[in-house]
Amino acid sequence: METKHCLSLIVENKFGVLTRISALFARRGYNIDSLTVGMTEDEEISRITMVVTADEQTLEQIKKQLNKLINVIKVTELKKEGSIARELVFIKVKADGRTRSNIVEISNLFRAHVIDVSKESLILQITGTPSKIKAFMNMIEPYGIIEFVRSGVTGLQRGRQNA
Repeated sequence: METKHCLSLIVENKFGVLTRISALFARRGYNIDSLTVGMTEDEEISRITMVVTADEQTLEQIKKQLNKLINVIKVTELKKEGSIARELVFIKVKADGRTRSNIVEISNLFRAHVIDVSKESLILQITGTPSKIKAFMNMIEPYGIIEFVRSGVTGLQRGRQNA
């Protein structure tokens, strides 16, 4: 059975590393659901967080293939019980004088923030797990989502473990 898995890759911060990783996925027919990349505390090292949908056998193949790439230092699966994973989303929603207070009230319940206001819309910022974001978007959707952008999931292992 296919489920979503969050992988944390420690890679050398070098030109072409992301291209090699995405080429591996393309060649093997694996899909990336979400991808974030950023430098770590060491400028020569980057962290890639990716979410893939796969069964256990395919996930093991993905991890083995990633570990074979020269610039990949470490691949770790971020399991729910031992890590945190969050996503940032900006949502522009229709809002007028009649609906604005309801949208703000819903945002407060989900700890979302209003970051821009215009006569016809609000831009909301929310961070959280994909399930929290989905629940928030379901509540906001009836007001009219104009557009949104998602950062992709990023995460870290809890405690002293390094991913």
